[in-house]
Amino acid sequence: MLPRDDSWRTPETTALFEAILRLETVDEAARFFRDLCTLGELHDMAQRWAVVRLLDEGLHYAEISRRTGASTATITRIAAWLHHGEGGYRLLLDRLAGRPEGRAAPSETEAPASGASPRGGDR
Repeated sequence: MLPRDDSWRTPETTALFEAILRLETVDEAARFFRDLCTLGELHDMAQRWAVVRLLDEGLHYAEISRRTGASTATITRIAAWLHHGEGGYRLLLDRLAGRPEGRAAPSETEAPASGASPRGGDR
């Protein structure tokens, strides 16, 4: 994991996460996030999640870029967070796949491209 920078953890972010945990259905989540976010923000988050899922499947960056429209620089940054971030991506991937949490999928044994910096503006 990367050195922890918890400066983003504020009472406001905690209140947001607590509110999100109260959502009960996909429709409720869609309604809440549509009110909370711009269409661009929703698109960006959905694209990142698509990239994470395709990385977990072991797809090559060029194929992920072709499928999602994400740049290879964005894919590299997301891969770095997947491998060395807070563990949130892995937690959800494992839960959705029914894997024991914390166990890497086969593609997780590969390291991200050299020079990848997960701090590239995502924090």
